[in-house]
Amino acid sequence: MTIALERVVGSLHTDLCTRAARWLRQSVGCGVVISEMVSAAGEIPDAIGWRYGESVLVEAKVSRSDFLADRKKPWRLSPDTGMGDWRFFLTPAGLLSPAEIPDGWGLIEVDGAQIRRTHAVPKGNCWPQAPNRGNKRAETILLCSALRRANKGPNTSLRR
Repeated sequence: MTIALERVVGSLHTDLCTRAARWLRQSVGCGVVISEMVSAAGEIPDAIGWRYGESVLVEAKVSRSDFLADRKKPWRLSPDTGMGDWRFFLTPAGLLSPAEIPDGWGLIEVDGAQIRRTHAVPKGNCWPQAPNRGNKRAETILLCSALRRANKGPNTSLRR
């Protein structure tokens, strides 16, 4: 892949991650959202948020090859080790078909300025029982890492 193409793909991925985080806050109602943060948990979610005691994971995919490569990740091969009680792929419109989406996952698509709920995405505030049981240990490691970082800044201290 050329450097120019890598920048375009990277920029598109960053844009999708930003939109995923905004969707989690505004449309899903997550009070806490983390995007693309490295921690000791291993998995680096593109965006993950929490609402009503459940976690909602969004993985941004900008190409079919990116989607296919995702299947080889350890937490995809053993879904019980992955984060997210709810799990969604966010892609440009038309990149994937609902038939390609693994069990327990949903599909949301970006179509211009809109994010469209395409496959297995509940609507409204009352969602049914989550299809997955997210790895709470990994999620806690990620949250603790975020809190540690917030606690280091002079204006964001959680200490009194």
